[in-house]
Amino acid sequence: MVNPTKALGLPRLEEGLQRLEPLLKTSVVTGDAFLDDVTTHLIAAGGKRLRPLLALATATGGARPAADEDLLGAVAVELVHLASLYHDDVIDEAKVRRNVESVNSRFGNLVAIVAGDYLLARSAAIAAGLGTEIAGLLADTLGLLCQGQVAEVRSSFQVTRTKDDYFTAITGKTAALMATSCRIGALTGGANRDEVEAVTKFGQCFGMVFQLRDDILDVVATDAELGKPPGQDLAEGIYTLPVLLALDDPDTGPELATMLGQPLAQPERDKARTIVAASPAVAATVEIGRRYVAEAEVAAASISSPDVAAGLARLARSLLEGLPG
Repeated sequence: MVNPTKALGLPRLEEGLQRLEPLLKTSVVTGDAFLDDVTTHLIAAGGKRLRPLLALATATGGARPAADEDLLGAVAVELVHLASLYHDDVIDEAKVRRNVESVNSRFGNLVAIVAGDYLLARSAAIAAGLGTEIAGLLADTLGLLCQGQVAEVRSSFQVTRTKDDYFTAITGKTAALMATSCRIGALTGGANRDEVEAVTKFGQCFGMVFQLRDDILDVVATDAELGKPPGQDLAEGIYTLPVLLALDDPDTGPELATMLGQPLAQPERDKARTIVAASPAVAATVEIGRRYVAEAEVAAASISSPDVAAGLARLARSLLEGLPG
């Protein structure tokens, strides 16, 4: 994936992101030195800021400076994302996130969970200040995130996990927040209802492609590319679409099935990754991603601004660039 700001190609977005960073940090600072260290840990580590970028792009089109409401909407969605990372890393017992020590590893699981809850509380407070529609939207999105996570955890270590189960999980845990990021931007930007629905549909499809890409990279990428150890999903029993398709393949499925269904040590994890990466499953997953990209392009084409429509379509296509197949 290329730099998302460059992929969008919209003026003034970089300026909006620069204004976002200090606001993001101050939104979680409490005055308690220890808690502030915890709540700003991943903010300081950086990141693509993809969800705020979507919110700012759909709010302003890059054609005007971001208003206070636009920036606050972008902060609200990023805080939800950060909170989900705090919680995910506890579940996964992760040690590294964004090339720095994970919050749970540095501060402990209990602190990571409570700090993640605090980020969600701050997001909710900011959303409440933006009006009842946005507050309700964010609350509904939190519910979808939880449903998606439960669906994923429920099927852990199950080699019989279905592709429908997988898509149900990622619709909730990833695509919902991408869609909400786009929708909140359109709402704070004063878009008409047709436009709001168009960008929401784009965000939903974009989120599906984003997760498919992430799941491919977990199989084929390096530590440096991911910012965390690859193969973590395999080791933790989260069998993503490339793994499920490799299990269905008559050539790779039987051997892979004998390895899965249990936690994997590093040698077994590496071997399982190699089997999946060498199978047709990765190319098949990329092809499914292309279908969602096509849907995202159709949704983007309904947006009234040609620059925004073209930028969003370009961003969606960039997700699959450089992937095998």
